[in-house]
Amino acid sequence: MADYNREYLISKHQDYKDSLHNWNFHYRSYLGGDDFSLGNFLNRYILETDEEYLKRLDFTPLDNHCRNVVQIYSSFLFRVPPTRDYGSMSGDPQLESFLKDSDLDGRSFANVIKEMQTQASIYGHCWGIIDKPNIITKTRAEELQQDIRPYMSIYSPENVTNWRYERLANGKYYLTSLIIIEDINPERAILKVWSPEDICTYHVDDYMTDHSTAKPKLLDEQPNALGEIPAVILYNQKSQRKAIGISDLSDVAELQQSIYNDYSEIEQLIRLSNHPNLVKTPNVQASAGAGSIIEMPEDMDANLKPYIIQPSSQSLESIMKTISMKVDAINRITHMGSVRGTEKTVNSGIALQTEFQLLNARLSEKADLLENAEERIWSLFAKWQNKVFDGEIDYPDTFDLRDYAADLQFLQTAKASGIKSETFMKEVDKQIARSVVEEDETISAINDEIDNSTVAIGQFSTPAIEGVETAEE
Repeated sequence: MADYNREYLISKHQDYKDSLHNWNFHYRSYLGGDDFSLGNFLNRYILETDEEYLKRLDFTPLDNHCRNVVQIYSSFLFRVPPTRDYGSMSGDPQLESFLKDSDLDGRSFANVIKEMQTQASIYGHCWGIIDKPNIITKTRAEELQQDIRPYMSIYSPENVTNWRYERLANGKYYLTSLIIIEDINPERAILKVWSPEDICTYHVDDYMTDHSTAKPKLLDEQPNALGEIPAVILYNQKSQRKAIGISDLSDVAELQQSIYNDYSEIEQLIRLSNHPNLVKTPNVQASAGAGSIIEMPEDMDANLKPYIIQPSSQSLESIMKTISMKVDAINRITHMGSVRGTEKTVNSGIALQTEFQLLNARLSEKADLLENAEERIWSLFAKWQNKVFDGEIDYPDTFDLRDYAADLQFLQTAKASGIKSETFMKEVDKQIARSVVEEDETISAINDEIDNSTVAIGQFSTPAIEGVETAEE
């Protein structure tokens, strides 16, 4: 069995060190509220005291675009549930138990996958470990009775501190080491070290101190019965670095921070313009509030009379325009201009179609990565059960992002065009039904009714014109 020293346990991967700051920034930007305020992302004024800065933090609101973007992506991805074929594992009681409670904390597999996708969208990627309790049972019935089965644990990139890949002779990368923080506080950390041979859990005192001499304590040591590290990485978007993904918030979070600082400027400008500063000598008696009285000494020099300093509010409109431009930039980066838009904008049909196609392409890429990660999860689940996963996971290849209101108006105009074709009129009716009804069975029934009905398309002969005599007359 391996014996890991302190230096190895507290070591961090270089990519972890380079990305930790951005992970923290993106996560706080997603959470908003006090978590964002405590990040001190508000620019500090020159000569501003700590008390003044904290007060300005309390007065500055946050318009959370990051959470909105992540939630919209998630809602589109899981609007249509994926199709899961478990192959020979179908009907397995342990599979049914895993689907209902995947993390041994009451969450279903569908909820766990959604959580992984959310974490991947924030951080760029998310780790999942498929483990099984090391409890020896005599019979299969006893294992089923005690619900001893594989389960899944989710880890954000902040908790996976070190990893190592080796390349095999066939060119495939193989994960040979993984260090995960299971629990941490200012005094100690509980670490789990995975290798293909064993799984070790350590208690490390003064984990945050590099110069500590405290020796780690081995809490648990078990052989890795699987023979490989059962880890799965769900990427949001792959980067050039192994085990590092690209977050959806890479650019959105910085624009949100800029808007956050603009809101602080607006708050300061409104407060100062509505409550101007009074400049006076110490001998002048003045009180605050409407209708206040200022008493000046009779022998005061005329050049020392009190006066008011009131900044102009003309720049308020320009700040608001700047914020609007930054929101438009967020919509353009995420391809969500028509989805997140709260005001009616005039866009051409080509512009809307192009934006929908760009958003559809991004969602399709996410769906492919989810599909690959799920297949890896089920392969590890089957391997823990001494089986082979021969099923198939299928996420939607395309996402129907259409402007249904515009399509419906177009179809109604086409129907009213007066084309003398029964086939054309029936096809238009079918297209209108598809724009309104979503269920496939209902659509099929409606199409049958349309095909079996007779459409009145009017007379093909030209009607007689009043006041014009015919040849017979």
